[in-house]
Amino acid sequence: MTTTLYTADSRGYNDLGWLRSHHTFSFGHYFDPDRVHFGALRVFNDDTVLGGRGFGTHPHDNMEIISIPLEGTLMHRDSMGHEQGLRPGDVQVMSAGTGLTHSEFNGSADADLKFLQIWVIPKLRNVEPRYDEVHLADTDGAGAFHTVVGPQGSGYPLFIHQDAYVSIARLEAGASTRYTLHDEKNGTFTFVIEGAASVSGNALARRDAIGITDVASIDVIVSVPTTVITIEVPML
Repeated sequence: MTTTLYTADSRGYNDLGWLRSHHTFSFGHYFDPDRVHFGALRVFNDDTVLGGRGFGTHPHDNMEIISIPLEGTLMHRDSMGHEQGLRPGDVQVMSAGTGLTHSEFNGSADADLKFLQIWVIPKLRNVEPRYDEVHLADTDGAGAFHTVVGPQGSGYPLFIHQDAYVSIARLEAGASTRYTLHDEKNGTFTFVIEGAASVSGNALARRDAIGITDVASIDVIVSVPTTVITIEVPML
């Protein structure tokens, strides 16, 4: 087993006043040659957007983009004609492919919006842009990992153009669960959204993460109520 720890306080940070963003990997003005990506996982941003503010219309291409609201309402508008309000429990995917534009705004005038922005490098370039979303039921991820995103044709609620998987577990105090990799050549990136966890023997606090390779599975044990997200990706 090979591990890389990404503690919350070691992440890159950018404060624009209206946006406070923590970057696990190099992004924007933050660059660390040792933290450019974890396999096909290129971006993992933990964003807070002030009320009434947001990202204006901007372009993307050839990237699989996943957004997960944690607090508040994420208003989305794109060049494919989608206009949505996303809330906690929703998961959104966009395949940027040949190119698209979109904007993201805080749906509240005064309350903060908090969401995770995740980019995965695709295995197919220049695909037709697409959008999809799903709402997780309260029982999804309760007590064990629930896989939300997988490769096209895998049968999971959402798909992306990569042999990658996004799974969420919501665990009660004293619980444990195991994540078994779909391909042992892949790696897992596990991030503690809330709470604290032991991930294959490594202690993680809130907003800590760990990358693990050379294993067939990982074990997660918690002593307090905890929510974790695990992203399994090919190691490019």
